[in-house]
Amino acid sequence: MQNCIKDLVQNSSVQKLFISLYGNNADTAVQRYSDLAEAFFAHFGKTEKQIRFFSSPGRSEIGGNHTDHNLGKVLAASINLDCIGAVCANGTNRVRIADISYNEKFEVAVDQTEIIPSEKGSIALVRGILQAFKHAGYSIGGFDACFSTTVIAAAGVSSSASFEMILCQILNSLFNNNSISVENRAIAGQFAENKYWNKASGLLDQMACAAGGLVSIDFVNPEKPLLKKIPFDFSSHKHRLLIVNTGKGHADLSQEYSSIPGEMKEIARFFGKSTLRDLTRDDVIQNLKAIRKSCTDRAVMRAMHYFDENDRVDAEVKALENNDFDAFLDLVRSSGNSSWKYLQNVYVPSHPEEQSISIALALTENFISNHKKGSCRIHGGGFAGVILAFLPEDLCPSYTKMMEDALEKGCVYDMAIRPYGSIEIC
Repeated sequence: MQNCIKDLVQNSSVQKLFISLYGNNADTAVQRYSDLAEAFFAHFGKTEKQIRFFSSPGRSEIGGNHTDHNLGKVLAASINLDCIGAVCANGTNRVRIADISYNEKFEVAVDQTEIIPSEKGSIALVRGILQAFKHAGYSIGGFDACFSTTVIAAAGVSSSASFEMILCQILNSLFNNNSISVENRAIAGQFAENKYWNKASGLLDQMACAAGGLVSIDFVNPEKPLLKKIPFDFSSHKHRLLIVNTGKGHADLSQEYSSIPGEMKEIARFFGKSTLRDLTRDDVIQNLKAIRKSCTDRAVMRAMHYFDENDRVDAEVKALENNDFDAFLDLVRSSGNSSWKYLQNVYVPSHPEEQSISIALALTENFISNHKKGSCRIHGGGFAGVILAFLPEDLCPSYTKMMEDALEKGCVYDMAIRPYGSIEIC
């Protein structure tokens, strides 16, 4: 019986992988997987079959805030927070899930994948991904899986996409000989989120979680996005990527989130197009009077953000490739300003009394101004959740103390960009 990850990591290739994924925390991660294996046995019983271990990261959106759903451009990275799974095929038509982080246990029959309106959350995503695989002609089957996650929930680092991509990788490995591409796994996850969770997300989250590393993605062809790895190490410039959890989740803000792609597409429909990717900034400016008679002013502002943000992603990639880190930080700052002023996703308009993101940004901008180093911006979907900051390594301890004193202990996460997306560990 192969049940102990501590034995498995004696293999040199697995040891190397753990160091790549978890760095100085590799030993702690080994214990985390070992605990997960024990939880698997507690939920599903002992097995003579080999347990297989999987990992899928959260993601950081570095550039391209709310552009993917209109076939725009993004700069993203997988991060060292991840969802891990202990998995074993069970030879039945049932997918049985136990999640120790969310205290969930449920099962889904692989031949019952139609939408159930009353279902929400993880079970709906599992059913939707099974349906996406069936529709694409991929093989599916029953398996038992026990999950644990360190990806912050409802906070803009893609806990849902991390879960979707670990499910897709499990099905890819167990039943499809690892033949399914990153793009097609991401499309399956997006389908589940759009159709089974009614969340109008683009493809950024799933692509970044599945691909791994620092990547630029151009969604001009949504069936085959253009993916480019960016070989850049922020630590070479003695900077860290920090994520700050503001304490307010966005799980209940789907309507506000969905309004952004909806309003952008209103502008596109004015021109008889389906997305803003088919238009230019000048198209909107030259037809502004007519547009404002049929579309809202906020829709116009959000469209202007889209065009500017696409240009910024290109400029960010160029800055990183040219090792011009100061230019990159300026562009991150400009992206944040555009999200606040034009995209308008820093707080919920109907609840102006709740502005956790605004407070976190104000504190961070004041810190950066005082030290004349670093950059910050809103992160992810917005309205609540997290912010992103790039800060010099020597300033991170004082920044962390300042934010934790003002907000909450443990709110600052020191991120590392991991080189792998969703994978089978061993």
